[in-house]
Amino acid sequence: MQEQTLKTSAIRWGWTLSILLLISYLLCIGFGVVFPARVHMHEAWAPLLPGFEWLTLEGFVAGAIGSFLYGWYFALLGVPLFRLFGGGRKS
Repeated sequence: MQEQTLKTSAIRWGWTLSILLLISYLLCIGFGVVFPARVHMHEAWAPLLPGFEWLTLEGFVAGAIGSFLYGWYFALLGVPLFRLFGGGRKS
């Protein structure tokens, strides 16, 4: 297997996690629009995403941007920490 640089790994994980969180966010919003209020997920997103408001255009966009940026945050911190603690090394 080809050895990946820290930068390459961080970029790959950044895109992977960002798209994953964005899709999860969109699915939760769609779920909230389709199902009754007692099972909505927007209460879980609101404290985590600054600017998020339920069923406003500005809130929707802020939530989408925030969830995408969280993926990059996790990748830019997680990949170096994973490598620091010996992740991916063969014994």
